[in-house]
Amino acid sequence: MKSCLIVIDAQESFRQRAYWSEHVAQPYFAAQNALIEGCLAAGLPIVRIFHVDGPATASHPFAVESGLVRPIEGLAAFEAAATFTKHRHSALVNSGLDIWLTQQGIGRLIVSGIRTEQCCETTARHASDLGWEVDYVTEATLTFDMPQPDGQSLAAADIKARTAAVLDGRFATVCSVAQALQRAGIETGESVAA
Repeated sequence: MKSCLIVIDAQESFRQRAYWSEHVAQPYFAAQNALIEGCLAAGLPIVRIFHVDGPATASHPFAVESGLVRPIEGLAAFEAAATFTKHRHSALVNSGLDIWLTQQGIGRLIVSGIRTEQCCETTARHASDLGWEVDYVTEATLTFDMPQPDGQSLAAADIKARTAAVLDGRFATVCSVAQALQRAGIETGESVAA
């Protein structure tokens, strides 16, 4: 089955948010870059997704006018097979991504990017509902601590664990980087548990 890596919202816009943490982001970059490099080496298509929303001013980090809707520093360089802009959480809503994937004969999506529980999870669920097989690479997604409605903090690690639990076996196969590459038919040289 033909696979495609989707890199969602790995854009400089996020560094402008108060919750951004370079320390938290470093493990994400390591995993995301390993996934990108594995796919590049095997000739697997990689799709880049950017999130754009308003207001359309230079002071809004998710507006094109800000100059921040560009690959985030620290991300491995790659030439995207296609680049899409989205305005909703799912990368499949009115972006043209679904049409491109169908035209390319893609049957499996490898989902990665920023943020774990928002655009990555939403895209994974949507893709599954539309009939694609989805490999969700939790370690190649990034999120941050969030306040709960009661004011207590919910740790990023707990958000990632919850996302993996609700997706696995229902909407996606939750994979490590090595497992996702192996499932796409790429030899990693690493021992991978079934």
